[in-house]
Amino acid sequence: MPDADTPATKPTIEFWFDFGSNYSYISTMRIEAAASRSGLQVRWRPFLLGPIFRSFGWESSPFVLQAAKGEYVWKDMVRECRKAGIAWRKPSVFPRPAVLPLRVALVGAGQTWIGAYCRRMMALNFAEDRDIDSVETVAEVLHGLGLEAGEILAAAQSDANKRRLREQTEAAKALRIFGAPTFLVGDEMFWGNDRLDDAIAEALRVGGPPIVGRRPQTP
Repeated sequence: MPDADTPATKPTIEFWFDFGSNYSYISTMRIEAAASRSGLQVRWRPFLLGPIFRSFGWESSPFVLQAAKGEYVWKDMVRECRKAGIAWRKPSVFPRPAVLPLRVALVGAGQTWIGAYCRRMMALNFAEDRDIDSVETVAEVLHGLGLEAGEILAAAQSDANKRRLREQTEAAKALRIFGAPTFLVGDEMFWGNDRLDDAIAEALRVGGPPIVGRRPQTP
C-alpha cells in the first residue's frame, strides 16, 4: 500500500507470507482491499517457510507429509477460494520454490506496487499452475506492472538482499512464527487465512502501529 500515510497515522497489520503457501494465496488476494476498507496499513513481510519447517524436523509441508491433512486441505482450498471469489487450480508442484519472488517482494515491501506484484505472483502459482521461481517469470510480472525489471532484479539478487531475506526468516523464527500466513498486530499473533478478519479487528482495537519493544527487530 502507498506510504503516503506513515505508520504513526494508520494502524498497522504485519503480513508474514511465502509464495509457496496455499493459504497465503487467499490472504494475499484479499488483504490489501480488506485493510483499505478498515483504514489500515499493511506491512508486507515475505519470509522463507522452508527453514521454519526444517527447524521442526519436517522436510516438506505438513500437507504433504500427512496424507489425511493434505486430502482435507485441497478440498478446503476449493471451498475457501470459492468463498473468496478467486480462481483456484491445485498446483502440480507443491510446495513450489519461490526464493527469487520472495527476494523481489522484500525489495518492494515498502513500495506502492507490492500488493499487485504479490497478487500476480500468487495467481501464477495457485490459479495458473506456473513455475514462479525463475528470472523470466519474475521479469514478466514486473514488466506487466510497468516496472523496471532489470533494476529490481539486480537489487533482489544482491548479496545484501539475500542476507536480508535470511535475516527476515530468522526474525520469523524469533517471533515464534510457525506457519503462513501469519498476521501480527503489536505482540498479538493470528495464524491462518481464516484469522485475517480477527487481526484486522485487533488492529482497529489498538488503533496504533506495532509494538516493537518486546519483539526482535525485523529488516
